[in-house]
Amino acid sequence: MGSPNFRHPVTLAKELISLDDVSDGRVTLGIGAGGTGFDATALGQEPWTPRERADRFAEFVALLDRLLTEDAVTYEGEFYSADEARNIPGCVQRPRLPFAVAATGPRGLKLAARYGQAWVTTGDPKLYETGTPEQSFEALRGQLGKLAETCAATGRDVSELDKVLLTGFTPDRGGPLESLDAFVDFAGRYQELGFTELVIHWPIPDSQFAAEEKVFELIAMEALTQLS
Repeated sequence: MGSPNFRHPVTLAKELISLDDVSDGRVTLGIGAGGTGFDATALGQEPWTPRERADRFAEFVALLDRLLTEDAVTYEGEFYSADEARNIPGCVQRPRLPFAVAATGPRGLKLAARYGQAWVTTGDPKLYETGTPEQSFEALRGQLGKLAETCAATGRDVSELDKVLLTGFTPDRGGPLESLDAFVDFAGRYQELGFTELVIHWPIPDSQFAAEEKVFELIAMEALTQLS
């Protein structure tokens, strides 16, 4: 996952090109504005304001796109710079490896519409503590609608983007992982809503991701069966 909290576009681009080469073009970059709390201060910096975080994210994504598609880039921005940064021969995947852009707000959705090959959401954070699963479902429906509107405004077909729901951050909590049937029902409902992928966390005891590991394994086996 790429995040301005921990990365600089120039060094990240070089690392990604190496990974894309080693994996023979099987890398997708998940990229977001970065978390708050300990994520925001892990390198010893002061936490950024919401506006600065959004500004950095916009500059970060745009510069990284250039670095992965151009042989040499010189750029001087407000937060990042590059001086004839060379990335030859570039990515195995052309014109570059795909971006999965995490976004819920208007500025982030514009970045997803312009640069993303996939869009990632964790739902509406305001509903995490006190919302209901149904409220969360409707909020995600709204996010999908805003994504479609943003894509249309930029002249892009929203169907070109994969829609990824990162589970574990909505009021559903571990409900979908209570059983294989519960997960199948959950996945079917969100597929009908318009999501193309679900990401679930490995069960971690005594955390918000706690779940029966056997259920997780059954889900993984079912997924492999569907793919074969």
